[in-house]
Amino acid sequence: MSDPLFVRSVARAMQVLSAFHQADAPMTLTEIAAAGKMDKSAAQRFVHTLRKLGYIERDATDRGFVPGLRLLDHSLDYLRLNPLVERATPVLQEMRRHVHERVDLSLFDDLRVVYAARNQSKRETFFAALIGHAVPTFCASGGRAILALLSDAEVDGILARSDLRPITMRTITDPQAIRDKVHEARQVGYACALEEVVPGEIALGVAITGPDGRPVAAIHVAGSLSEWQPEEFCQKFAPLAQSTARALSRA
Repeated sequence: MSDPLFVRSVARAMQVLSAFHQADAPMTLTEIAAAGKMDKSAAQRFVHTLRKLGYIERDATDRGFVPGLRLLDHSLDYLRLNPLVERATPVLQEMRRHVHERVDLSLFDDLRVVYAARNQSKRETFFAALIGHAVPTFCASGGRAILALLSDAEVDGILARSDLRPITMRTITDPQAIRDKVHEARQVGYACALEEVVPGEIALGVAITGPDGRPVAAIHVAGSLSEWQPEEFCQKFAPLAQSTARALSRA
């Protein structure tokens, strides 16, 4: 990179912190080095520095390293200073009281949507309740609603760069089938996904736009297929989700 203002050491420290994104257990120094694409000696120095600053901790069972508590300070800063999250939080809480199903706000981040607000329903897994959890744009209901507001060329670009591996047995991964779902969302104003991210779940998504009219986020309403027929679910919740998204969009 030829950017004279770019600080490589900061970027490498972020690589070390990013090593935990796909981890499901404490990581060893060797694993952090491999995930961060650096040698073990460099990883050791970065881990030591980040431990001193509180951004990495030793696991309580001494099996390896885990993210440190200080990282939550930055998550809080992002959420409290994000104007959309601030506006959306009371609106989504009120919406949750009406629908009695899970209501989420996700933020568009190119190949993924990241959950910034989650209002739980009566049945949730641990990960379904976590802020910061991300899912691929191509298979999330909110992600497809966002894609529906982009040009066909932009949609093709995102699909070409996406890892189209399935998350569940019902995740649609064929590019043309995904395009068909995006075109359908353009016509009806919302996207619906059946068991594509969570088995047994139906999710409806509506995009939120920014001042320039481009999509920046989405509202999701999610329910159980053991309780809802897809057509009934969409008929009941799409109008409310659409009106809420319009209220949060900035013209």
